[in-house]
Amino acid sequence: MRKFAATIVLLSLALTAFSQVVSLNNNEIKKLKTQLKNNSESQKLYAGFAKNALNYLEEQPNPVDTIRTEGLLKGNPKKERTRLALADMNKMFALALQYRLSDDQKYLHKCVEFLEAWAKTNRPNGDPIDDTNLNEAVEAYDLIKTDIKPQAKNTIEKWLAETALTEINSKRMKAGRATAINNWNAHRLKVVGEIGYALNNSDFIIWTIDNLKSHININLYADGTSLDFKERDAMHYHIYDLEPMLRLAIMIDRARGINFYSYESPKGSSIQKSVNWLIPYIKGEKQHEEYVNTTVKFDRDRAKNNEAGFAPGTMFKPELALPVLKLAIYFDPTLIGVLQSVNGKEKSWMGILDQLQRDSNKFQNN
Repeated sequence: MRKFAATIVLLSLALTAFSQVVSLNNNEIKKLKTQLKNNSESQKLYAGFAKNALNYLEEQPNPVDTIRTEGLLKGNPKKERTRLALADMNKMFALALQYRLSDDQKYLHKCVEFLEAWAKTNRPNGDPIDDTNLNEAVEAYDLIKTDIKPQAKNTIEKWLAETALTEINSKRMKAGRATAINNWNAHRLKVVGEIGYALNNSDFIIWTIDNLKSHININLYADGTSLDFKERDAMHYHIYDLEPMLRLAIMIDRARGINFYSYESPKGSSIQKSVNWLIPYIKGEKQHEEYVNTTVKFDRDRAKNNEAGFAPGTMFKPELALPVLKLAIYFDPTLIGVLQSVNGKEKSWMGILDQLQRDSNKFQNN
C-alpha cells in the first residue's frame, strides 16, 4: 500500500479544479436563493434555519483535542465531552450556509472562528469512527473556502490535511486488521475523500478512489449482503457501512468521476446491490432480529449497558435506513416512494438541500 509522507504538499489539480462537490456549489446556492424568494414552503423552513444561525453568532467554539466516540459506552465521560463538542459541527455548517445565502460577513467571520478553534485544538488520532464526525466541518470549509483570509485558511487546511494523512497512515489501516476492511474503512475513505475534494488534493482523491474499488470488492457481496452484516448480524451495521460509501460516491459523481453506485467489483458486488438488498426489510416484507449472532463483544457490552436498540433480538426498524435511502435517491430516484413510505411526504430544510444536489445530477447526466 502506498505510504504518504506527513510532509505531503497540498497540490491543486492542474487541469480539473473542483469548486464545491462536498457542499452546494455556486449554481446550487443561486438556485436556492431563487427558491427562497418564490416558494412560501421553503421560506418557512428557512426561517427556522436562519434563526438558529443567528443564535450561533452569540456562541463560542467548544473544540476537543481528541474526538472520542469509538468503543466507548454511553455515559463514558470522554464520550459525553465529545458529544457536547460535536454540537459545533452543525453550527459551523449553518453559519457557512447562511453566509452564502445572506452575504453577511458576520456569519463568515463566526464560521472561521469555529473552524480555526478546532484546527488549533483538535489533533486527529487516525480513528475513522471518530473522524467521520467532522463531516459538517469539511462542508462548512468547502462552502466558504474562497473567502477565508490566507492565514486562517492555511491553519484550517493544515488541520484537515493532517486528519486525512493520519487516516491514510493509521495502524488501523494495515493489512490483516479487521478495521482495514469493515465499516471503519468505509468511513476512512469518506473522510479522506471529502477532505481531498475540499482541498483539491489530487493525492487524496486518487488514493480514495483506488481504495474504494478494493473496499467494494472485499466488503460487499454479490448477493447484496456485506461483511459488516455477516459479522454483526445487524442491519444497523450494514447501513452504517453503506452510508459513508454513498456520501463518497455522490462526491465522486459530482466531480464527474466514476459512478460508484452501479460500479461492480470483480466478484460482482456493488453499492447498488447492497442498497437493493435492504429494500424488502425497509418495506416490511422481511423482518430481521438484530445482533442475535454478532461476533463483536462491543455489541454485547452495549446491550448489557442497556443502550437502546442493541439488545439481541431487537427487531429492525425501517426508519434506521433513512440515511441510506436519502443518499441512494441521488442515483436512483425510483426509491423516493420507499423513502416516503417510511418518512412521509413532509419536506424538511435538509431535504431541500438534498434535492438541489439531485436536480444538479439530473441536469449533469442529461
